[in-house]
Amino acid sequence: MKLGLVLEGGAHRTVFSCGVMDALLDAKVYADYVIGASAGITYGISYLSHQKGRNREMLRRFVNKPQYMGFQHLLNPLNRSFYNLRYVFDTIPNKLLPFDYGTYAAFPGQALAAVTNMERGCAEYLPVPADDKEWTVLRATCALPLLFKPITIDGVKYADGGIADSIPYAKALKDGCDKLLIILTRERSYRKGEEKAMRLAIRNAQKKYPAYAELLRTRHERYNECIDEIAQLEADGKVFVIAPEDTLGVGRTEKDTDKLMSLYAQGYAVAMQQRPAIAQYLMS
Repeated sequence: MKLGLVLEGGAHRTVFSCGVMDALLDAKVYADYVIGASAGITYGISYLSHQKGRNREMLRRFVNKPQYMGFQHLLNPLNRSFYNLRYVFDTIPNKLLPFDYGTYAAFPGQALAAVTNMERGCAEYLPVPADDKEWTVLRATCALPLLFKPITIDGVKYADGGIADSIPYAKALKDGCDKLLIILTRERSYRKGEEKAMRLAIRNAQKKYPAYAELLRTRHERYNECIDEIAQLEADGKVFVIAPEDTLGVGRTEKDTDKLMSLYAQGYAVAMQQRPAIAQYLMS
């Protein structure tokens, strides 16, 4: 059996997934293949390094620090992102809250980040290498329009993976996973509407990256189709879905640590409550 773990993004709402993944570690449920978009895979690597509680600690300790995020970083010509890229992807994992590169490097399976190729207007799935201590691929998968600058890898400009493939379960199935655990960061009933803020991003991209602009324009429609497909797969017993009961009003760039810790606790509790059902699914 090849077990895949599929992680939706959602910026700070992904703290729910952090709770779920810590519960999976406690239950000794180890995936053979992990794929995600944006914050999903960014937090997912701490599951692969078996560092229970690391994501929770990171948000608790750093989310309110001015060095972490804010418009001052977006306006900084050397950064041009709402998040302080050097602080988030270098200072924290390499100095302040050390990441276990050795355990991560020893993972025998695949860890893939969905990214959006801006020139071609399509999803790509890049390995997340253990020897890149500045986490270039993770920067790319998190590069949400208007909040991040595009990230260039091998001469190609990439944006947030959730634009092209918010929940990359189809890629996991294509790559041979027999069982899939899918962690969502929105309630099951949630359906995405058109994001008015994205209209500026669409206008900015239309001339140079028309295929990418079309992805931005249709993102909400494709997301809702994806959720409906996942619901059908779940009903057919082909995947196991874990989703929050209530996201507690946590926003994309939430700073309220009490709300974040409550959503983390909900993720852990939901996963532990569903532990018998997960075990039954994995054995079926």
